[in-house]
Amino acid sequence: MNAASTYDTLRILADSWGLAAMALVFVVLCLWPFRPGAHDDATRAANSIFEDDNDGE
Repeated sequence: MNAASTYDTLRILADSWGLAAMALVFVVLCLWPFRPGAHDDATRAANSIFEDDNDGE
């Protein structure tokens, strides 16, 4: 296998399966905040900027 055919093979693989993998990652990351149980994590993250080191003392 020469360098040109290796490059072409990897380019075709990246064009097809790479695009499918990136699309899957995109969909998963878009749906991640809407999973069951995410509300508590999102609320805690949203309110974390209002807390400081001396809260509760």
